Amino acid sequence: MADLQAFDLDGQVAVVTGGNGGIGRAIALGLAGAGAKVAIWGRNSEKNAEALAALRAVGPPAMALAVDVADRSQLQPALAAVERDLGPVSILVNNAAVVAFGGVLDLSPEDWDRVIETDLTACFLLAKYAAQSMTKRQAGKIINLASTYSLFGSAFAPSYSAAKGAIMQLTKSLAIELAPHNIQVNAILPGWIDTDLTGPIKGMPLYQEILTRTPAGRFGTPAECAGAAVFLASAAARFVTGTALVVDGGYAIR
Repeated sequence: MADLQAFDLDGQVAVVTGGNGGIGRAIALGLAGAGAKVAIWGRNSEKNAEALAALRAVGPPAMALAVDVADRSQLQPALAAVERDLGPVSILVNNAAVVAFGGVLDLSPEDWDRVIETDLTACFLLAKYAAQSMTKRQAGKIINLASTYSLFGSAFAPSYSAAKGAIMQLTKSLAIELAPHNIQVNAILPGWIDTDLTGPIKGMPLYQEILTRTPAGRFGTPAECAGAAVFLASAAARFVTGTALVVDGGYAIR
């Protein structure tokens, strides 16, 4: 019989980067619904405030910080602020990401650097800083948001695909290194999810191609990514590490 108490996150402290909208907000709400105290990080203070109000309505203590994860100098102070106000961070969700459209012939080096710094380097640094705290307690969960573009090439966003592909390998490497410290590191690979970022695609021919290829026949919702995060953050996943959990309605199997 399944032990449903294993999914209970009561007493846990989670950081969700990019937690003020889309998938990040849904994950933050899902973690709070399972009992975790959640800190969301985002660049937009107004969106932070709206997401924080929704989190507080769920119940557990919560906080929001204006953080740009591409600014390395902000990362350690932000983690310290969370630990001071909510307690030691036991769950890190590396969700913040940007996209720069343009293939190799058009993409500027500056846009390449911005994507890699935000999507990949911040993921590495935050995992490093959080793990330094987690190892002291010999417990922790790190969840990295990759993408189905970790598996496929992208002619229109190669920097994003490269960063997300690297997150897969980073996740596996961290999982090996941190397993002796009882820290599990996993990745979630969302497919086509209905967010502000993917909204414009609905007016393109690509939209129908996506629906045709997806066995579920639709885009997913941000909330449909939350359950995967709650599972990976919970004791139910204590023997799951280095894996990639695809949430894509079957898009990747064709």
